[in-house]
Amino acid sequence: YNIRHHQIIHHEEDIMAPTVAAPTAEMADLSVSTAPKGTAKRDALVANEIAVQSLWESEKAFECNPSYDAETGEKDEKFIVTFPYPYSNGHLHLGHAFSLTKAVFRAQFERNRGKNSLFPFAFHCTGMPIQAAANKLKSEIEQFGAPPKFPEEDPAIRAQMEAELAAAAKAKADKAAATGAKAKGGKTKLVQKTGTGIVRQWNILKKMVPEDEIPQFADPVHWLMYFPPIGVEHMKRFGSGVDWRRAFITTSVNGYYDAFIRWQFNVLREKGKVLFGKRNNVYSIVDGQVCADHDRSEGEGVGPQEYVLIKLKVLAPDHGQERHAKVEKLLKRVDEEGKKGVFLVPATLRPETMYGQTNCFVLPTGEYGAYYVDATDEVFIMSARSARGLSCQAYDAANDVYFTKEFGKIECLETFTGDELLGLPLKAPNASYEKVYTLPLLTISMGKGTGVVTSVPSDAPDDYVALKALKDKPDFAAKYGITPDMVEPFEVVPIISIEGYGDASAVTMCEKLGITSFNDKVKLAQAKDETYLKGFTIGVMTVGPHAGKKVSEAKPLIKEEMIAANQAHLYFEPESKVVSRTNDECVVASTDQWYLAYGEESWCSAVKKHVLDDETFNAYDPTSLEKYETTLDWLKEWACTRQFGLGTFLPWDQHWVIESLSDSTIYMAYYTIAHYLQGENNLNGDESRSPENIKVEDLTDDVFNFIYRKGFPVPKTSAIPGETLEKMRAEFRYWYPMDLRVSAKDLIPNHLTMALYNHAAIWDDEPELWPRGYYTNGHIMVDAEKMSKSKGNFLMMLECVEKYSADATRFACADAGDTLDDANFSRDTANTAIVSLSNEAAWIKEILVDGDKSNLRSGDELN
Repeated sequence: YNIRHHQIIHHEEDIMAPTVAAPTAEMADLSVSTAPKGTAKRDALVANEIAVQSLWESEKAFECNPSYDAETGEKDEKFIVTFPYPYSNGHLHLGHAFSLTKAVFRAQFERNRGKNSLFPFAFHCTGMPIQAAANKLKSEIEQFGAPPKFPEEDPAIRAQMEAELAAAAKAKADKAAATGAKAKGGKTKLVQKTGTGIVRQWNILKKMVPEDEIPQFADPVHWLMYFPPIGVEHMKRFGSGVDWRRAFITTSVNGYYDAFIRWQFNVLREKGKVLFGKRNNVYSIVDGQVCADHDRSEGEGVGPQEYVLIKLKVLAPDHGQERHAKVEKLLKRVDEEGKKGVFLVPATLRPETMYGQTNCFVLPTGEYGAYYVDATDEVFIMSARSARGLSCQAYDAANDVYFTKEFGKIECLETFTGDELLGLPLKAPNASYEKVYTLPLLTISMGKGTGVVTSVPSDAPDDYVALKALKDKPDFAAKYGITPDMVEPFEVVPIISIEGYGDASAVTMCEKLGITSFNDKVKLAQAKDETYLKGFTIGVMTVGPHAGKKVSEAKPLIKEEMIAANQAHLYFEPESKVVSRTNDECVVASTDQWYLAYGEESWCSAVKKHVLDDETFNAYDPTSLEKYETTLDWLKEWACTRQFGLGTFLPWDQHWVIESLSDSTIYMAYYTIAHYLQGENNLNGDESRSPENIKVEDLTDDVFNFIYRKGFPVPKTSAIPGETLEKMRAEFRYWYPMDLRVSAKDLIPNHLTMALYNHAAIWDDEPELWPRGYYTNGHIMVDAEKMSKSKGNFLMMLECVEKYSADATRFACADAGDTLDDANFSRDTANTAIVSLSNEAAWIKEILVDGDKSNLRSGDELN
């Protein structure tokens, strides 16, 4: 047990046991209680921790500077480990603490091995979360006062709101019952996650700051001044072993870091990595800008998905059904106004299969609208959600033509229930049938695609089962007003031949797996995955102009042909639901953007070569390595700027702010010189406290080029002394490359891979400076349950330190797990550790302080 560093040392074959020395006066004065009851042992551990941490402060135990061999001048062996700086909109929690221990333990392990071991730390403030929270608080104060009087606090209003929630839950259940779907439990009480069911920013802050100070947080900058210093104190109490001289916050509030990021982007632009153009990105209409991972409350890691909208022209209803009155009225209006027709527009991932269409599906209880599309002078019938997304997308990006005249707005001419669309005759492009009909499908999700589904029963198991059910169950079809002539004539149309599956793979798989109902969801999912994969990889087209070609070759050709013939259009939406921190469900929008050209062939190849070579990079886990390779295969152009939020303005275009995942990719290099620029207790970069009296305005690109890049001379006109510049350059060269970065696994698809890309760009001529290793872990559970405020097991870092002590908390984190699987923090383990550590400390004191030291081994006896 190494008392100075407050850690247990596990003896390794290559680690010499430390020489026993007399305890310092301070350590001799430390008392360890052996009281068996109450919190005495915990309190004694905490008291000792605080005393030792004070000793660390006074002795600057973790301040690391370059060191060199006195005789040879060679640099001493070093080790630098970093950790993704946490976002500073609140206090650090147990999830931070768990991942953090991996870095803390490794830094100390390398220190115990005799290496010059550096662990720096900082705080991230860039992006929308703080800005959005400040805006929300400001709105609450303006609307409800300070302190606010929220309406739900009034018992009568609360009862009314609960009644409305109950009514909504009942309506949802009734609707689900009508379709035969399984109803999910609806919340009928306001007492939910936040205690009120309504998330109020004031109430969130009230749990962290004195209530009389809350109004100050309407200014986003106040968050930057308030939470990071608290984070430092909590980290110190956790015993993190950080060199705090190198700490900082991000955004333009810190002029030093701001200058560093401006330099980084100037270099990226110089190297052709930052480009401008119209791109499809996940977008918040409410925020009016692209919504990246760190700007989201839901949907991190979700990107745009390309679909093809197939235009099924609505023909005049031919069965005299009353429910078609609104459709007939719409068709008449469109004809009188000279518009080019009304179309149901299903979104598909498989345009090559349109030769096999037999019908179209809608959800009988779904809500649809008829939307006017300016670009084509046509009317599209689709869900309101998908129409909202379409209004943000380009019809002809090359000529800057959007589907609608006004971005983000689309005119709704009429609304329909799905039932009012059933039985409509349609003209389907590429179909072998002259006319197909709209039929019911009860499993359609209105939150995916357009709510309209085209049916190809030869190659889509869901379509085959649904069509067969309507044919085999006349009562079921009649329930929805579907007549026999709408289903009976329509047989499966073979379009793709797959070896081993025949020319109707969906039929083959359904018969093979015994699927008889669309309620066989597991089997249907299996059949779908298998037929889609085999169809794309080994399927051969048997119809159309591309008959004889592999599906993988024909698919892009058919897509382009249908678009050129005005039979289809590209359409995009998020792969799954994305919600911004302003609570807006995001769409995909085509917007002008500065973007980083991730995925560019030579850039990607260089990174992949580095990552896949175990001589240059250590992923510590083969599964992690696979995830990096997968990410490198799919990560493409990345929108790197926003139009508002906290951050650094793009140097050459001040209308844009660099977003939070793009200003956090090479800041590990900034650690190496931050203590020259800012120094301790200067997180926000106050120039008057700069240790070397360096002004922000003196940090030119020439200065940073000299410090960080090979082959650049000392700037002749710099106000910074040449000696200081040489020291900063030497310090960077001493600590780089970064030996290890520790993170949770969810940063692999974004931050961690982007950091590799950016290192490879800035130091393209020095791959020896690229990161040497990333260690990633799973998320943390508490007592085998996901951390949740509603369950009462959402633990904060300081809360754990105060309840269990820092050492017992760290011990339980160490015991929790080390793999990519979710780890388990056991509160029983933490409690048990209090006793174990107390006993260990008492024994050490007994031997080293109170006992007869003449019996202790020394010298050669230690080996």
